[in-house]
Amino acid sequence: MQIQMKKEISEKKKERASAPGISKKRDEYKVRKKGSVTIEASFAVPLFLFAALCLIWMIEVQSIKISVLNASQNAAKSAAEDTAVIPVLNTVKLKSDIVSLIGEDRIERSLIEGGSSGISCWKSFVSTGTGEMNICVEYKVKIPLPVFGNPTADLKENFRISAWQGYQDIGNSSNDNQIVYITDNMAVYHEDYQCSYLHLSVRFVSSDELEFMRNISGGKYHACEKCVFGSPMAGVYITDSGNKYHNSLNCSGLKRTIHAVEKSKLPGIGGCSRCS
Repeated sequence: MQIQMKKEISEKKKERASAPGISKKRDEYKVRKKGSVTIEASFAVPLFLFAALCLIWMIEVQSIKISVLNASQNAAKSAAEDTAVIPVLNTVKLKSDIVSLIGEDRIERSLIEGGSSGISCWKSFVSTGTGEMNICVEYKVKIPLPVFGNPTADLKENFRISAWQGYQDIGNSSNDNQIVYITDNMAVYHEDYQCSYLHLSVRFVSSDELEFMRNISGGKYHACEKCVFGSPMAGVYITDSGNKYHNSLNCSGLKRTIHAVEKSKLPGIGGCSRCS
């Protein structure tokens, strides 16, 4: 009888030790803990991927800026040689040189909106007073955000570059060794590289006004046989001292090939009436 009572007491103790409510709560805690880890991961992974995407975008944009700036500086140096002959900056050629230096395939694969057509140089100009070129290259880069409207960021590269000034006299004692400047026709020599005979003042005017315009000698303007075929375009190029109008700014009639030579090597050639 006593043995049976001890057995019942031990079974009751076992039932109290099992505590079925506690085990149930333990299972619920494990489920909640597992769910909280899942929620944290669902937030952390997208944030990490977004941060990585932003870093890649910043690196690519910086690479684009460096490429555009280097190409613009090299293209501007080439343009400086052209403006030394004609003080007009050809922004179309400037843009073409920039695209060529960067690489058209590289631009088309980049974040630049519109590819090579998205680069603009039309705000660049040459200062007639100082001869400096003010280069302004504008473009837009895409922002890879999944929002409506395809947002972009405006970027700009601004810098100045001095136009080519030619050779300068370093003060030789003999006048025969003096550096002077001549053109291909070798009519006269020029002591001043900035002489108005060497640097033409090119103007863009409407062809409707051409009939009433006169050059500095009072003469009319006639069609250039090298670049005008048929009727003139809506706008033409003229110079103050010339007697031709031109359809193309690249016409050879608007250019001067200038050579720097020693004065002693030009026997029988007189000096310019304006600068010598």
